[in-house]
Amino acid sequence: MSELKISLIQSNIHWEQPQKNRELFQKKVLTLSGQTDLIVLPEMFSTGFTMNVQQFAETMQGATVTWLKEMAALTNADMVGSVIIREKENFFNRLIWAKPDGQIFYYDKRHLFRMAGEDKVFSAGNKRIIVELKNWKILPLTCYDLRFPVWSRNKQNEFDLIVYIANWPERRIGHWDILLKARAVENQCYVAGVNRVGKDGNGIEHTGQSAIVDFLGKKLCALGDEQIITNPLPLTLLQNFRKNFPVWKDADAFLVK
Repeated sequence: MSELKISLIQSNIHWEQPQKNRELFQKKVLTLSGQTDLIVLPEMFSTGFTMNVQQFAETMQGATVTWLKEMAALTNADMVGSVIIREKENFFNRLIWAKPDGQIFYYDKRHLFRMAGEDKVFSAGNKRIIVELKNWKILPLTCYDLRFPVWSRNKQNEFDLIVYIANWPERRIGHWDILLKARAVENQCYVAGVNRVGKDGNGIEHTGQSAIVDFLGKKLCALGDEQIITNPLPLTLLQNFRKNFPVWKDADAFLVK
């Protein structure tokens, strides 16, 4: 049985203070050294959900990406979190996936949250990635992507787990809970959603409620305030369920442009 140990770090975030946030998360991350396979941080964990891209954008050789690579090596676990990245004149809310051996994968957020003006300052991504870890295939996505099932669609069981990283506000936390379950059931996969807690620099409250949901829509764990949890996921249970209840064989064919 191929078991994946996934760790969710739900935390407050210091508004627009990258160095302070790296120090904060480093203390939390290092407690997981040698105990897990995958460590997931919230969206924009180094700054909070700021639109101040000119001041806080980094490069792929910058301090935060370098830090993620260092943490992956020190903990011997894959690390996931998003960072504001600048490429020429474009800015991306970029999910970085760092492996212990130094490999880097990245996904640029596709759906930009227009109600906060994210679409005014960031460029949208147009390509999903699927990352392999311990015989698992994992689709990483970001926050507002959760509302769009076509972008999350699992074609022919191409992935086993979706990871959503987020800054999802308390005022719509009921939607978060519903949508995590929906994405798990419709895609016959596990879903992990990692949110932040606390009030951000715009006065928006976040209550976390990070969770892991199985393919039946059942919560395997849920987080309250600032908390870290590690949960083992068995791949065999998912594979057997897909075999015995093959909804995926009757899925509609479509293309995403």
